[in-house]
Amino acid sequence: MPFVRIDALGTDSARLDALGRAVHDALVETIGFPPDDRFQVLVGHDGVRSMLRYDNYFGIPRDDGLVFVAITMRSGRTPEQKKALYRRIAELAQEYAGTEPRNVFVTVTENESADWSLGNGVAQYLTSADAAHPASAAAGG
Repeated sequence: MPFVRIDALGTDSARLDALGRAVHDALVETIGFPPDDRFQVLVGHDGVRSMLRYDNYFGIPRDDGLVFVAITMRSGRTPEQKKALYRRIAELAQEYAGTEPRNVFVTVTENESADWSLGNGVAQYLTSADAAHPASAAAGG
């Protein structure tokens, strides 16, 4: 189960939705998450009451089309899977939302099964069949 937060500067609900779909579709395509496994926080910043700060680190000329994507998921993905994920997010963000790939900033934070409660105050990954089968747990979250 990935948990995704997307922050975008100067955006509306339609663009936020498109960015959310781009990230979700990329996670499904490259990592293999189930299509109904979507948990996202989508936030638009107006530049007055809330802002995003950025510079041109690594020589990448960012502008006000900047999008920060933070993904939290259980550990177990290879560097190749992550590189494919980053590339696909940038491609789909451009296709779905018109966001230039240079403005797509992605981070992945990994954790373990004990770090999740999916509702009802229960650590489902520790009490489910996934906990007994680490290989299947790695594919799902």
